[in-house]
Amino acid sequence: MTYEVSVPPMMGPREVAVQAVDPQRLGPVIGSPRMAQFEAAAVAAREILESRSVINVNSTAAGGGVAEMLQTSLAYARGVGIDARWLVIEGDAEFFTITKRIHNHLYGGPGDGGPLGSAERAHYEAILRTNGERLRSVVRADDVVILHDPQTAALGEAVRACGARLVWRCHVGRDDGNEYTERGWSFLRPYLEDADAYVFSRRAFAPAWVDPARLHIIPPSIDPFSTKNEHLDEDVIRSLLEFMGFRGLTGAQPVLFTRRDGSPGRIEHPLDVFVTDPPPADAPLVVQVSRWDAMKDMRGVMLAFAGHIRTSAHLLLVGPEVNGVADDSEAVTVLDDCLATWRMLSSDARARVHLACLPMYDTDANSLMTNAIQRSAAVVTQKSLAEGFGLTVAEAMWKQRPVVASRVGGIPDQIVHGVHGLLVDDPHDLGTFAAEVTRLLEDHHLAARLAAHAHRRATEELLGDHHLERWAALFTSVLP
Repeated sequence: MTYEVSVPPMMGPREVAVQAVDPQRLGPVIGSPRMAQFEAAAVAAREILESRSVINVNSTAAGGGVAEMLQTSLAYARGVGIDARWLVIEGDAEFFTITKRIHNHLYGGPGDGGPLGSAERAHYEAILRTNGERLRSVVRADDVVILHDPQTAALGEAVRACGARLVWRCHVGRDDGNEYTERGWSFLRPYLEDADAYVFSRRAFAPAWVDPARLHIIPPSIDPFSTKNEHLDEDVIRSLLEFMGFRGLTGAQPVLFTRRDGSPGRIEHPLDVFVTDPPPADAPLVVQVSRWDAMKDMRGVMLAFAGHIRTSAHLLLVGPEVNGVADDSEAVTVLDDCLATWRMLSSDARARVHLACLPMYDTDANSLMTNAIQRSAAVVTQKSLAEGFGLTVAEAMWKQRPVVASRVGGIPDQIVHGVHGLLVDDPHDLGTFAAEVTRLLEDHHLAARLAAHAHRRATEELLGDHHLERWAALFTSVLP
């Protein structure tokens, strides 16, 4: 059967501006020996790339860890003289429903339960064929094109037609496969088998058909100087929380700040907070900041907190404005489910549980608000059912916040239980999760010790110099 697919008019991939950042600013944080090692890797990468461009292609410029990581890592790459570029594809609602289904399958879940048959494949290919036609006007022979995640996989044909090197970077996965991961990989495999290199956050995420000689393991990283991770004074944190409605009335004055490019910024739009009263000023805060994604299990965090945690603490569940993340078709459904669950809680529990959406009109403002919320936390949680890496964990560790998280995906690569944070083996075990959160709320000495070790671990393992050095090694492997 032949499927005729009507593709809406699209501009095709659009370029995201990335300002070069001098990586020398990392020096005081990582020390001279690491800085020298990074500079040597940068020189080697610049020489092997010569006049080539490194073109990253993904599906959204804002919302989620991939977009945040690209913004910071490409800024440093440009800062060492590499022509690193970032393109974002376009698609319609059906395309993003299909790719979210694949995304959930790679995590081992059913997603929305919909099919991945011939009709879905035809629509997926049609959208990416249109994007690919426009991509060809940008890519030159011998460029390196890095396609990110399931949304971009079928662009490989267009990349090959340009004579460029093809790298596919997958940020999601599951250690132990099941029927859903098999279904997801069966859909994607035809588009990926001839890639020059594959990049995963964990070796266990790579399917068996990936050639080990072309497999590279490159965990994500954070930038300590980004708007989301930079140091904030206590008065700035307090002003932001008051403006957002978490520590006072939402009528507080707008907050002024400096953007990544040095220009002035102004936060004028508070959060959409789904509670009538803010937490008391002295209440400890348990915080999870995630996308409204079923795999992040915000609803499970809420049920664990409301059903098992009997302290004076309040819970903040914070995600992006649901219409502000272009490639996430499930966000509205997940948020609605959380709100329905919140309404069913007892009146006492509802008063201690707060759901909020971060506005997405300004990525710097969004990041600054996230920074303040994370730094205000007595405990940061990440109770994911599945996780590619978990950059929110790395961010909390850098900010010296004690963390309780699920032992899934890349989270145990960051945290050793009892050393850098507390891990829960079964993410569905609400009682154990709540007990670990309560333990940190009550044992301030333990919380402080874990937080200090977490910061040290983040400094040693999770910053951008290691990340970019691994990419330099990959470029050497795929280029003559």
